[in-house]
Amino acid sequence: MPVFNPGRQPSSPGVYLMKDAKGDVLYVGKAKNLRNRLRSYLNADRDSRPQIRFLLDRTVSVETIVTDTEKEALILENTLIKKHRPRYNIHLRDDKTFVSLRIDLNDEFPAIQIVRKVKQDGARYFGPFASSSAVKQTLKEIYRLFPLRHYPMETCRRRGRPCLFHQIGQCSAPCHGMISAEAYRQLVAGVIALLSGRQGEVVDTLRARMDAAAAELRYEEAAALRDQIRSIEQTVERQKAVRYSGVDQDVIGFYREGGEVEIVVLFFRQGTLSGRRSYNLDWRGDETELLEEFLTRFYDREVPVPDEVLLSLKIEGAEALGSWLGERRKRKVQVLVPSRGERHALLNLATRNAEESWKERGSRKEARHKVIGEIRERLHLQRLPLRMECFDISTIQGDATVGSMAVVLEGEPVPAEYRHYRVKSVEGTDDYAALREVLCRRLQRGVKEENLPDFILIDGGKGQLGVLNALLEDLNLVDRVDVAGIAKSRVKANARGKVVERSEERFFLPGRKNPVHLRRGSSALFLLERLRDEAHRFAITHHRKVRGRRSLASELAEVPGIGPKRQRALLKHFGSFKRIRAASLEDLQAMSGLPAGVALALYEHFRSDN
Repeated sequence: MPVFNPGRQPSSPGVYLMKDAKGDVLYVGKAKNLRNRLRSYLNADRDSRPQIRFLLDRTVSVETIVTDTEKEALILENTLIKKHRPRYNIHLRDDKTFVSLRIDLNDEFPAIQIVRKVKQDGARYFGPFASSSAVKQTLKEIYRLFPLRHYPMETCRRRGRPCLFHQIGQCSAPCHGMISAEAYRQLVAGVIALLSGRQGEVVDTLRARMDAAAAELRYEEAAALRDQIRSIEQTVERQKAVRYSGVDQDVIGFYREGGEVEIVVLFFRQGTLSGRRSYNLDWRGDETELLEEFLTRFYDREVPVPDEVLLSLKIEGAEALGSWLGERRKRKVQVLVPSRGERHALLNLATRNAEESWKERGSRKEARHKVIGEIRERLHLQRLPLRMECFDISTIQGDATVGSMAVVLEGEPVPAEYRHYRVKSVEGTDDYAALREVLCRRLQRGVKEENLPDFILIDGGKGQLGVLNALLEDLNLVDRVDVAGIAKSRVKANARGKVVERSEERFFLPGRKNPVHLRRGSSALFLLERLRDEAHRFAITHHRKVRGRRSLASELAEVPGIGPKRQRALLKHFGSFKRIRAASLEDLQAMSGLPAGVALALYEHFRSDN
C-alpha cells in the first residue's frame, strides 16, 4: 500500500506521480481535487479493478505537484508522461501519421503540399485524409479541375519550358508567365472551396463565368468551364455522404469488453465523413479517466484540431481540454456530450464502428494466434512467440555498418517498435562481430527494462545462430528467449546456368543438425519471411541514409567556410540535401548565421556542379 496520507494533500488542482521502490514513475495522473482523487485510490473495498490493485501493490510513494488551474494540470500531466513514459499510462502505438493538404496563401502562386504535420504557421490545412492513396486521388481530381503548380517556382524557372503537367493540362505554368496572379488566385479560391466542402459555391461561380463567356462569344472557354462543372458534379455524386452541421467534428466512439477497449475516431469535415482511425487499448480503470487521457495523448501530436469533439461519456476535465485545444487551434473548440439530435446520431454511428472494429480485430487476432501456434509447433519453441524480433546487418565493404531490428507483436508488424543500431566497436567487415554487438545491446536493455522478446529470428544460417546462442549463454537467457535462423532458399541450375529448381526457406534451430522446412505457401512461413524482409528493408534504408549523410558532409566540406557546425545548421534549416542543392541564392542568404560570401560560394558550387 502506498506510503502517503490523502488527508494531508491539497484540495486544489494538480498532478500526482506514483512511484515504485526504485523511484521509477509507474503512473502519472491529474485531478481537479488532488485530495479526493488520491483518497479514491485507497478505498480498496470499493475499487475492485485489477489494474488499480496491482498498481497500488507496486506503489510505495506518491509525489504531488500543485497547479493553479485544471488546464495547467492537464498540460503538466502531458509533459510528465512524455518524459517518464510510465508503464500504466496509455501510449498510442500508432505508426500511421495523419496526411493533410497544405496551402500557403502568403505565396504569390500558392501550391498544394502533402504534409504529415499540422503547424500553426498561417497556412490553410485540409484533412485529415484516411490514407496517402486517398490524398493522391483527391489531388488527381483537383489538378484536373484547377491546374495549380506542382513544383517550386525556382526549380521550374530554371527549365527552358513548362513541365509535363502543363502539357497535359494539369498545371497552369505560372513559372513561365502563362497565367496572371489574379487568374491563379481564382484557381486557388476554387481549390479551397472544394476542399472545404463548398462544391455548390464552386459550381455557381463557374456557371456564372461560363454564361459570361458564352455571351461574349468565347465558346472554347465556355466549353472548358462546362466540362469543369460536370467533373465537379460527378465527383460530388461519387463522394456523397450523409451531411450534418457544416463544422469540423471529431466523433469519439467507445466500446469495452472486459479489460479491452476499442476507441474509434470519425473525422467529419464540413459535414462530410472524411476518414476514420481506430485504437485498441488494454485498460481496467475508470472509463472516463481513460477517455480523458486518450484525448490528451491523441491531440498532443501534430494532428488537425476540429471545431467540436463529440463524446459519449462526460469527462471531468472537459472545460480544460476544450480550452487547451482552443489554444492549439487558435479559435474556440467545444467538447460536447450530446444526448439527442444529429450530434447524438453521429455518436451512435461512432459507437457502432467501435464495436464492429473490436469484433473484426478479435477475428483477426484469433487467426493470428493460430499462425503463432503453428510457428511454435513447427520450430519446437518453449513458449508462444507473441513478440518476435528479427535482426539484420547491412554494410558495404566495411563502410557505415548498421543493424536493424524489426518487430512482430501477436502476429502483426509494429513499425513503431523497430530500431536502428550504429555499430561502434567493429572495424572493417565482420558481420558476426557486428551482429553480436547489436544483439548484446538489445538483450542487455531488455533485461534492464523487463522487455525481452519471446523469439528471435536471425537472418542467416548456422554461423549467425551460433553467435546468438553463445551470447544467450553468456547472459543466462537461454531459457527465456527462443531462437532460430532463417537462411535464404538455394537455387539449383543446370549446366547452362538456368534455374531449374528453387529450394524452400530453411530454418536452423539450436542443437539440431538438419534445418526445418515449413510448408510452402503456409501462413506461418509467410509471417516469418515478412519479418525477415522487414528487418532487411529497414537495415538497407538506414544504411543508405547514413552513407548519404556522409557524402553530403564531404560535398559541403568542399565549400570554403562550411565546417561541421554549418553543415548541421544547413540541414536543420532546409531539411534535406536535396533542398540545399535546389535553394536559390536569396534562400541561402536569408538563412541566419550564414555569411553572404559563404552563401554565394555554396550557390555557385552547386550550379557549377550542374
